[in-house]
Amino acid sequence: MEQYYGRLAQEYERVYHRDDPVRQSELASITSAVKDALFGRRVLELACGTGFWTEVVAETARCIVAIDISPEMLAIARGKGLAPDRVEFRLGDAYTLEPVPGTFDTGLANFWLSHVPKRRIDEFLRGFHRRLGTGAIVFMADNVYVPGIGGELVTRVGIEDTFKLRELPDGSKHEVLKNYYDADQPRSILAPRATDLQVHVGKCFWWVGYVVI
Repeated sequence: MEQYYGRLAQEYERVYHRDDPVRQSELASITSAVKDALFGRRVLELACGTGFWTEVVAETARCIVAIDISPEMLAIARGKGLAPDRVEFRLGDAYTLEPVPGTFDTGLANFWLSHVPKRRIDEFLRGFHRRLGTGAIVFMADNVYVPGIGGELVTRVGIEDTFKLRELPDGSKHEVLKNYYDADQPRSILAPRATDLQVHVGKCFWWVGYVVI
């Protein structure tokens, strides 16, 4: 997956500009919600990619440390010219957050949970919440499964994760881990670890906000 996103970096943000009124309306709702949730906050952003959402929340957040495991993605993010006194991009692993410097009262993980193997969800959330601390706000958004969008869905016998078969512009094909969740699953995953949990599910995306307990 790391190799795939590294090679996709130059094309990545096209997914946010598809000519689909429903998708664009829901993305506008996510944009408004995340700006409100992160207003004046010290944000740790995971899997920031090309910095698409970093740029959005930089309009309202107090400061942001944004990490990603792909140097190619980070190179594009750094090229956006966001204010260096408020936004820092760092190479980092979403499962190993202790080395990330700073104190945070908010976490952002847009379009990341679907790439977490189901067997590692507890591990990921424990580490994320521990790094943020009790009382921190978390915002996440991700895809709803829409047939025909984002490549062929691949399932494997005996494996609970699902994958998408995707082709890059250079013709190379990649199976990318991509788990989709229905309207009830984000709530069931997060409710034992959260208070003030708000879940929104559209036709293309779901998004949540909550407070770490």
